[in-house]
Amino acid sequence: MIDPVRLAAFVASRICHDAISPASSVKNALDLLDEPGDEEMRPIYEKHLRESAHKTAAAIQFFRYAFGSAGSYSGAAELHQVKNIFNEYLAGLKPSVEWDIQTDHFSWSHARLLANLLMMGIECLPRGGVINVRVRNEAGGMTITLTCTGKRAKLKDELAATVKGETPEDEFGPENIQSKFAVMVCEDLDGEISASQQGEEKVIIMAAGIRAEG
Repeated sequence: MIDPVRLAAFVASRICHDAISPASSVKNALDLLDEPGDEEMRPIYEKHLRESAHKTAAAIQFFRYAFGSAGSYSGAAELHQVKNIFNEYLAGLKPSVEWDIQTDHFSWSHARLLANLLMMGIECLPRGGVINVRVRNEAGGMTITLTCTGKRAKLKDELAATVKGETPEDEFGPENIQSKFAVMVCEDLDGEISASQQGEEKVIIMAAGIRAEG
């Protein structure tokens, strides 16, 4: 069991860490535009500014679902909206995503869980690849399966330990707290997360037994 104050601090640090890179790029582009120099470079700086601003906005919007109040709205989620927001976030990262969602009961809480599972999948693909997202309603509850395929796909030891309910060897901190938060979100929906390495280029992350909502 992790202290709630430490959990909040670690999650906040993780969000800041992931958002600071595109936000810093915005500042750098503005600084370049403010400096007198070659006017031929100005369109390049402006393009960089637009791209960095877009990535920053996409990250913040995604984190609203993964960690903020957007993931706690009542009622059914709008799947088209959810996928668009998640696609925008992943567009600025190495992995791409393929969607295979077939369910009539997809709530905002499910969207929060999916966002956190995607973050786990991204961690498993340091060199990029494809994350296939499969969602089905089954007898024991909803199942969300992420098949993460790419060069040197790797299920980190600390992530594997966390989904088993164990504390990582180096304890929890901002760099690994997200998987713990994902487990907590899943358990709140009566589900359970498992993760396994399948050869050198595939990791499977599954959340099963999830309570139907929406």
